[in-house]
Amino acid sequence: MPRVLLLFGGRSAEHEVSCTSAVAVHEALTSAAHQVIPVGISRDGVWHMADAGRSPFQAVGRPVTWEVPGGHLTAGADEIGFDVVFPVLHGPYGEDGTMQGLFEITGVPYVGCGVLASALAMDKDTAKRLFAAAGLPVARWEVVSADAFDTGPAAVVSGLVERLQLPAFVKPNALGSSVGVTKVTTEAELKEGIEIALAYGPRAIVEEAVRGREIEVGVLEGPRVSVPGEIVLEVEWYDYDAKYRDDTSRFVAPALLRQSQVAEVQALAARAFEVLGCRSMARVDFFLEEGARGFLLNEVNTIPGFTPISGFPKMWQASGMAYADLCDELVNIALGTT
Repeated sequence: MPRVLLLFGGRSAEHEVSCTSAVAVHEALTSAAHQVIPVGISRDGVWHMADAGRSPFQAVGRPVTWEVPGGHLTAGADEIGFDVVFPVLHGPYGEDGTMQGLFEITGVPYVGCGVLASALAMDKDTAKRLFAAAGLPVARWEVVSADAFDTGPAAVVSGLVERLQLPAFVKPNALGSSVGVTKVTTEAELKEGIEIALAYGPRAIVEEAVRGREIEVGVLEGPRVSVPGEIVLEVEWYDYDAKYRDDTSRFVAPALLRQSQVAEVQALAARAFEVLGCRSMARVDFFLEEGARGFLLNEVNTIPGFTPISGFPKMWQASGMAYADLCDELVNIALGTT
């Protein structure tokens, strides 16, 4: 069986989620008879051999060096052999094409989308522009640069309120897991939300608040689509705590949809996957305005969550693919053996 280098942690604000996801992936690949080598990347960018007995994993242990361009991995005098990389790295410096570029330079097979698709999906504004140009339905949005906001915050805020109306959601343009996201209902909240989002990067994105159901579809290379799933909320919106820390949300798969709606959202998900040039896997997120605009494409996640409560594996389980089989399939796709 292939030896799998499992990379987790990373320098982004989603470090904690990555460490939790990696535990489940490690267990799945081990149960599928893979030799798994967990390596954690600390918040300051240092690579470490990780202790597979700790849960969640932690990016601590013997320092590891990755040789560029050779791709050899060493811990002190010991070389660590592997055949394929399974990155469980969310957000910047992991999901945005930077790490994928490293894999490409070193010629190492890896799970997930390539450099361009990863970068495009991470940049919410660019992805939405591509979706709209391809005729895919998207909600209204605008992007705010730090320079424009610093020059005239009051004018920026009033313009956004006039064009998008309130309530709205403000997000960092290139982040995930609801980190730095704010729901705003007043101009003062909108100003503060933009300031929060810009603390994570040079651009913020402001989106109209869509009143509708949250539907997701898992996509594997092909593209092959899963049954849709639905996030059922007991809170106002799907924030970081609802995703990972408490029981105020649950994920239902398959989603309760008409067969025509299932076919429609699966086709939209496959098309979004193709528009960005994705490969390997992605999770495609939608809003469903029933009786109004129908399905609205929200975003594509090229390294979706792999925690036990994450939607991507749950949708494939509901489609007949067990968690361990899903992880094994992703390794086989990366190696070209599927």
